Amino acid sequence: MLIDTHCHLASKRYDNLEAVKKEANACGVKVCISQGTSPEDWERTLAGAQELPDFIVPCLAVHPSDCTEVSEEQWQQMEKLAEENKIAAVGETGLDYYWDAPTGWEESAYRSRQHQFLERHFELARKLHLNISLHTRDKVGAGDACFEDAFAIARQFPEVRPVFHCFIGTKMQAERIFSDLDGMISFTGLITFKKTEAVQAVAAWCPAERFMVETDAPFLSPEPYRGQLNSPGRVALVAEKIAQLRGQSVEEVALHTTANARHFFRLPEG
Repeated sequence: MLIDTHCHLASKRYDNLEAVKKEANACGVKVCISQGTSPEDWERTLAGAQELPDFIVPCLAVHPSDCTEVSEEQWQQMEKLAEENKIAAVGETGLDYYWDAPTGWEESAYRSRQHQFLERHFELARKLHLNISLHTRDKVGAGDACFEDAFAIARQFPEVRPVFHCFIGTKMQAERIFSDLDGMISFTGLITFKKTEAVQAVAAWCPAERFMVETDAPFLSPEPYRGQLNSPGRVALVAEKIAQLRGQSVEEVALHTTANARHFFRLPEG
């Protein structure tokens, strides 16, 4: 059994969630953690979880790229939904320095806004006794500036464990996440691409209790489907690649990543 720990099933690119579930189940994927990241998909994320409660477990947050578009009233709406519904974590939130500031915003003000929102997400997670799913993306390499800023904020909230989703960082960054934040990392289909030897090396080395697998669907479809619409079932291809890198069986990778996901997202056994 596998758990896709990060996907976006509220995307309008999915018009039949039952079909998504059927395909995923056929690939051994039984549960998906679906991220609601903007006012447009909070309700859709929760509705999907209500429609398929044994398959979809929701998370709610504001994606950093949307932080300038969300009003205080909408933030309060998101908080209320998070309090009134059973969610697996606060997410996907974080910092994104890849894209330039939107029109009308100075870069420094845009980054400050992202920092403020990330702190508020951590405060919400602490209030709800939940963990948090973090996005960090930069223009350069492993995203040192973005990582360092998110790391500094996370250190202020030791009660909240983070998972750095779609991890493409270094072994040193991963070690700091584990030792200083008691955090986790998760790997996507990027690990199947050519020229991703650095993150493949992290996956080969990573302690078994510290990583999970995800698709980030509908994005980042793994080889041999790169560039196509991604789906939760393809997390099996991520697990297969990691098993190859670690010299393990897929069953071993599935066993410990599923256990990690259940513990981190506080999912029932089953």
